[in-house]
Amino acid sequence: MTEVWTISSLRQALVNGDISSVDLVSAAFNEIEREEGEGARSFIRTFKNEAITQAAASDALRKMNVPQGPLAGIPLSIKDLFDIKGQPTTAGSKAVAENAEPAKEDAVIIARLRAAGAIFLGHTNMTEFAYSGLGINPHYGTPLNRWDRLIGRVPGGSSSGAAISVVEKMAVAAIGSDTGGSVRIPAAFNRLYGFKPSYGRHSLKGVFGLARSLDTAGPIANSLQCCRILDHVMAGLPVPESDVRPIAGLRFGILETIALDGLEVEVAAGFVRALEAISKAGARLERIKVDAIHRFTDIAQLGGLVGGEAHHGLRGFLAKNAQAVDPRVASRVAAASTISAADYIEMLDLQKDMQERTHFATRNYDAILMPTVAMIPPEIKPLLASDDVYRDANIKSLRNTSIGNVLGRPCATIPIGAADSAPIGLMVMGEMQADDKVLNIAEAIDETLKA
Repeated sequence: MTEVWTISSLRQALVNGDISSVDLVSAAFNEIEREEGEGARSFIRTFKNEAITQAAASDALRKMNVPQGPLAGIPLSIKDLFDIKGQPTTAGSKAVAENAEPAKEDAVIIARLRAAGAIFLGHTNMTEFAYSGLGINPHYGTPLNRWDRLIGRVPGGSSSGAAISVVEKMAVAAIGSDTGGSVRIPAAFNRLYGFKPSYGRHSLKGVFGLARSLDTAGPIANSLQCCRILDHVMAGLPVPESDVRPIAGLRFGILETIALDGLEVEVAAGFVRALEAISKAGARLERIKVDAIHRFTDIAQLGGLVGGEAHHGLRGFLAKNAQAVDPRVASRVAAASTISAADYIEMLDLQKDMQERTHFATRNYDAILMPTVAMIPPEIKPLLASDDVYRDANIKSLRNTSIGNVLGRPCATIPIGAADSAPIGLMVMGEMQADDKVLNIAEAIDETLKA
């Protein structure tokens, strides 16, 4: 079995008869169930019997040369926000789980993945209600980052179990959500690839939402090619071949406004090294300041779109169940109760202004580059010991990625830096609806950095 699980390599191995889908699913569950592993903290519920049955059926069809979809026999993990028929969806919350009914049908995204042949291993752990970039969950435990595991560092959130399921070979790839960075942060914190699509690219019917003006769904995987395949299936689009070309002559903007403030030493050093390699490959790099990005801060000072929209969706539930919810989540939602209708409308106006003015400032660049996260994965213990330390770390973890969400733009994160160093991500951001272009450019940059 290949050392690194990618959809393309495993699909070829399945076609060649080198492995079976049952082999893949069995290997995944061996790791999920390993007592000393991270499976118990990475998955809230698993679907072992169904997965093995589906894998056997896929193997049988393959032996009969029956055409199957682009994900035939590939095991995926699914964040506990997506409805899977016959299973409850509980958003990482034990309070929700107490009364959750099995879903009557798949979420649209899940139905498309299923039709493409994907096998679902289980619902992955997450920050309760997807409301944090750190990945801590006091109810189900927090899966540990592979880096510096003896110390115990955050996996990134809110799609915490999603990332750890991939890095520990408990799944070939994972489906998460991204409202402020919840795909890209855990991907960057675990040396993985992640993709946040343009706002509105994927149907969110059957998905437990957090903030309606920012929510997106996206993949975490071991390659950008995997992300491309999953993104297109999720969007109901044909899967294209990659169109990766040399980056020589491409024009990249290096966003200075907000995105480079207060970078931790390891992040700054890794980012500079990556830029040097990109420049050496012939790309044109220009440092740019975009005044409209400051609207991001103006929105935050009014309470934030996430806060207002999360409070709208959760206020009824929290009125009855606040004591059973992670207090750091419940308090943030409650704090948004003071946001007025006028402030909310003002935030939407600021978002539109930020989107329009930033487009005019960046439209002539092939992509905008910045560090995915301004910090390396912090230790868990100090975060649990102090609300202030937790708050500051959460804000810093979400800062750069959230810019992409407010802009509604497609963003990919690729791992940079040495394998034995702190995990760092490079974010590639494009214009709205330029999802394929972003994936192709990010893959070209990734190949350049690997070379």
